[in-house]
Amino acid sequence: MKSVVIGSGFGGIAAALRLKAKNHKVTLIEKHNDLGGRARVFRKNGFTFDGGPTVITAPYLIDELFNLFNKDSKDYIKLTPLKTWYQFIFEDNSKFNYSGNEIEMEKQIEQIEKKDVDGYSRLVKFTKKIFDKGYLELADVPFDKPFTMMKQLPSLLALKSYKSVYSLVSSYIKNEKLRRMLSMHPLLVGGNPFTTTSIYGLILYLEKKWGIHYSMGGTGNIISGLEKLMNEEGIQIIKGHEVSEINTNKNNVNGIKLSDGKFIEANNVICNADPPSVYEKMIDKSNESFLFKWKKRRMDYSMGLFVYYFGTKKIYNEVEHHTIKFGNKYKEHLDDIFDNKKLNNDISYYLHRPTATDKSMAPPNHDCFYVLVPVPNNQSKIDWKIEGEKLKNLVIEKMQEHLLPNLKENIVEDFYLTPDYFENELNTKHGSGFSIQPKFTQSAYFRFHNKSEVYNGLYFVGAGSHPGAGVPGVLSSAKVLDKIL
Repeated sequence: MKSVVIGSGFGGIAAALRLKAKNHKVTLIEKHNDLGGRARVFRKNGFTFDGGPTVITAPYLIDELFNLFNKDSKDYIKLTPLKTWYQFIFEDNSKFNYSGNEIEMEKQIEQIEKKDVDGYSRLVKFTKKIFDKGYLELADVPFDKPFTMMKQLPSLLALKSYKSVYSLVSSYIKNEKLRRMLSMHPLLVGGNPFTTTSIYGLILYLEKKWGIHYSMGGTGNIISGLEKLMNEEGIQIIKGHEVSEINTNKNNVNGIKLSDGKFIEANNVICNADPPSVYEKMIDKSNESFLFKWKKRRMDYSMGLFVYYFGTKKIYNEVEHHTIKFGNKYKEHLDDIFDNKKLNNDISYYLHRPTATDKSMAPPNHDCFYVLVPVPNNQSKIDWKIEGEKLKNLVIEKMQEHLLPNLKENIVEDFYLTPDYFENELNTKHGSGFSIQPKFTQSAYFRFHNKSEVYNGLYFVGAGSHPGAGVPGVLSSAKVLDKIL
């Protein structure tokens, strides 16, 4: 069997390796000159900036890819567990060190609200039930038939999937600070905690199950290790060439055409590219049914991302590896991002400081960071050529005020990415950071199927397909191929 994989994010690389292990002849094609997709690496004057993602959970999914070929991942990459997973900083500048140490967690919760200690314990137990069903049982199950979804509905309803993550958390936790902290996980996969199905509460337990890890040398070192494995196993890798068209004969895929006109024959085409963009730009739409066209039209997309990368000549030792800083408002801010599609000055942000764990990411006596700010996607019509610089300055001011004193005068290297980058370079519809939102009506069967609803031989892995975004999600999407190919 000849299989072509389009896109080299985690999902695409995992798909290529899994198909190779099934004796397919595999070609992986990447439009950029480097692999990784969202996990690309930017190097500037001695600084190494991971494009993202930077929170590594469920490392066994990475190990599995090496195990397919009887190889040990430790010979290729080095993952190290973090002691403090996130430091949360609230609007009053109080801090909470979030970790897998349940004794320390409960002590900190008790200091905020004694009554919520028991609620937290019960919440964790309930998210384990969600995790057992939603992740262990269903994450790598193909949801390409209505019956598969209908069969699971009673279990999903019993797990309160009709609730949002915030609503679920609030049924156990009364303190608003703790509600924010324990409901923020959907933002890691592009969802609004107030509309994302409570099934995604499983992320809370998934972190507790395997911890949060960092790849020494950055997430890009995982991509490098996997690229080395692909080369050793004879997967053909084509970089710097974009796929312009997926060729079809009636309702069957038979290959792809590159932007330089070259045709590559294939029995299967697996897209790590964003499904909406594939269906709209790369393939004949005449075979699409009325229902499928309606499905595409009704989709709601994740927020956009503003990502500011910077290096400093000052070392900020007091800043943790992962910091999440909340603004004054929570729901109102999320409403502006997801519904009103407008910017405001009361931002929340995620700050990544890899040099807290790995000094190799910056020159000696320097620090390395990126700060990620959720923003509206490009349905907002925001002109990022104007607003990008304004937001950068606002973010610097906010970080200087709360976290990084004298930041402005200590920055020696910087650049930023806006939703325009995600739309133009990563081909995501509306410049969304994570493809479609993880609402209940856009999950499992209601998501873009791993096996195309329109064409035989066309498959999808990655953020827009089942089970969704995040490293465990996209790696699990590649596992679905084991069951359908």
